[in-house]
Amino acid sequence: MEYSFVSLLREALRGHTGWRPAWRDAAPKPAYDAVIVGGGGHGLATAYYLAKEHGLTHIAVLEKSFIGSGNAGRNTTIIRSNYLLPGNERFYEKSMQLWEGLEQDLNYNAMVSQRGVLNLYHSDSQRDQYARRGNGMRLHGVDAELLDQAGVRKLYPWLDFANARFPIKGGLLQRRGGTARHDAVVWGYARAADRLGVDIIQNCEVTGIRIEGGAVQGVETTRGYIATNKAGLAVAGNTSRVAALAGLRLPIESHVLQAFVSEGIKPMVDGVITYGAGHFYISQSDKGGLVFGGDIDGYNSYAQRGSMPVVEDVLESGMALMPRLGRLRVLRQWGGIMDMSMDGSPIIDRTPVDGLYLNAGWCYGGFKATPASGWCFAHTIARDAPHFINSELRLDRFATGALLDERGAGATPNLH
Repeated sequence: MEYSFVSLLREALRGHTGWRPAWRDAAPKPAYDAVIVGGGGHGLATAYYLAKEHGLTHIAVLEKSFIGSGNAGRNTTIIRSNYLLPGNERFYEKSMQLWEGLEQDLNYNAMVSQRGVLNLYHSDSQRDQYARRGNGMRLHGVDAELLDQAGVRKLYPWLDFANARFPIKGGLLQRRGGTARHDAVVWGYARAADRLGVDIIQNCEVTGIRIEGGAVQGVETTRGYIATNKAGLAVAGNTSRVAALAGLRLPIESHVLQAFVSEGIKPMVDGVITYGAGHFYISQSDKGGLVFGGDIDGYNSYAQRGSMPVVEDVLESGMALMPRLGRLRVLRQWGGIMDMSMDGSPIIDRTPVDGLYLNAGWCYGGFKATPASGWCFAHTIARDAPHFINSELRLDRFATGALLDERGAGATPNLH
């Protein structure tokens, strides 16, 4: 069924009795042309683009729980492409371009809102760093504006510009950045992939990867063995555990990243704001709650919860940026498991095992990368070679020294 004003009106007149489930709850088949492990945004997007762009329709997506139960539902919904290094900039800009047409492509309201992303600076040296980043973005055809204090005041006059330690002097603005509804993105990709014949199999955990002669033969699951000669891993914070089933040790660590939502208030934060004197970012949801977060907890963990010291640090940064935050109550908090790479940049590549492909190392950038991640990973799986867009996001860069060090994004202590 196509979603449209006509279908909505028709169902309203029928008492909404004609709506069908958005996707089938498929049972596993004995074999597939390709199996994607992980039913989050990246895994579902990969399956969708494999079917749409490469004509592979005999595909299964395996999710150990329910669709969107992992990091896809545990993030702060920010989308942007304000990166500096060429290998990352072209990748995240591809993602931004896909975001801009995603709802029409999927025939699903993902609530993409390009309300702008503003990175504040608090010193002359930080201004110079942002000027360099903005120039790098514009060299790649990406929008960027360097604002002075007056420009920031015009957008957000209620910020604490005269903070004694970290006065706000300006910011770098990407107007095309913004937010999207994380759950709707997952549901939209699931529905679109299902319509192209992809089997979405829930409650199906991968417990083993069968390898013979250095090549993948299939995967063992809690719902039986599934044969395939192409398996893609897109399991975010659980990457190390699943990759270990194939005997792989990867240059990533799993860390907890917390996020928070306040009680609902009238519209105040029109876009996304990041604090330059600490790791803090904030936006406002359509329900009125302020959504914010900060640093990872700093210790390895697979738990979807966080520690109190990070809660204190995040709230202190928020209060320094906007003191009025102190009058609000925090309604809920959650933790997502981040697969932090050692240079702060993702990995989309083949592995040393033939037919086994890796999508990992997303650090803080997993949600915003969802469309391009799926698009590039699908190309890599279908063609058995990376696309130019993800050609620098290779697994072997940690052995060759060709790192993509984006400041403050990785798990290495000196970057925090």
